[in-house]
Amino acid sequence: MENLLGLLRVHVQRGVDLAVRDMTSSDPYIIVKMGKQKLKTRVVKRNVNPEWNEKLTLTVSDPNIPVKLFVYDKDSFTFDDKMGDAEFEIATFVKVLQMRLEGLPEGTIIARVQPTRQNCLAEESCIIWSNGKVVQNMVLRLRNVERGEVELQLQWIHVPMGL
Repeated sequence: MENLLGLLRVHVQRGVDLAVRDMTSSDPYIIVKMGKQKLKTRVVKRNVNPEWNEKLTLTVSDPNIPVKLFVYDKDSFTFDDKMGDAEFEIATFVKVLQMRLEGLPEGTIIARVQPTRQNCLAEESCIIWSNGKVVQNMVLRLRNVERGEVELQLQWIHVPMGL
């Protein structure tokens, strides 16, 4: 793979107050896309506050390509219903990684990304030092839907000849 910088592990933790798309609940799953890559979580049956706790891994060659997230309700006999979407940038996260930090105290906040009209952050997203690694925690507010948020954590996996 040309210009491979490394791997981005997207830990899809949970959904919060997702939209109801069936009679009283939904069967949500998430599709994560970056460029031509597309990954999917499992379906959580009858739950608008699903706990996925799944780690999806994307290859990164251009840190300026946004990561897009689409939430759907799984249906058996019709097309799956849209339950919102969001996107986020990883450029700040990659810049922090390029600082090659070592040995920081646990929980040190390295950078903060503020919610703006241009991003889908529901609250400030902190890039922190956790268990000897740089991670970014984020809560994304879903767009094109009446409600819902998705909680994620980003982690970087170095590959030989990467960053």
